[in-house]
Amino acid sequence: MNVIIVDDHQIVRDGISVLLMKTEDINIIGEASNGEQLLLLLKKIIPDIIILDISMPKISGIELSKIIKETYPQIKIVIFSSHTEGENVVHALEAGAKGILPKNTIREELIEALRSVYGGKEFISKYIPYSTFVNHIKSTKAQKDSKKVLEDVLSIREIEILKLIVDGKSNKEISELLFISQRTVEKHKSNILNKLEMKSVVDLVKYAIKNKLTDI
Repeated sequence: MNVIIVDDHQIVRDGISVLLMKTEDINIIGEASNGEQLLLLLKKIIPDIIILDISMPKISGIELSKIIKETYPQIKIVIFSSHTEGENVVHALEAGAKGILPKNTIREELIEALRSVYGGKEFISKYIPYSTFVNHIKSTKAQKDSKKVLEDVLSIREIEILKLIVDGKSNKEISELLFISQRTVEKHKSNILNKLEMKSVVDLVKYAIKNKLTDI
């Protein structure tokens, strides 16, 4: 496989080259210190894989991944970075990266990652705890699915009242708009809080704003 290394530190590029130079099935065909250099290089040579840092000047590795996948969809990207926190991992995968490795990766794992990605598989380093990105994925999914969750959990009347609460309507105003008693409004509020496992209307409003539910 033909590989290009992209990192803004020469010592890192040299280190990766040293790690891989004696591997028979890996051929380093170029390197770049930033995104602009890489894009110019890709006009001359096309690798099978790009080893790419996230934190770089001018164009981040994640933004660069998006550009590469749009322009050169055949190139596979392996992120090799010190910034492998949950959000960065998820964003890198969404941008098209097929491998994620921290910079404390050992030689054997780097080679394994390159071979896996070259073979069409995704590779997440064993040094990246699963919990660092799974919670972010769950959070993102929960946010996307919030309206559906409300439709599954709350009744039509409760959703109607929730919207009015978020709009800042008082119990009296809600009762007048829906032609129900204030006591019934309070009962519905209590049911909504219980179903959503919240303690106060303030929590409810924060939840609705955070999850962009003001248009439910």
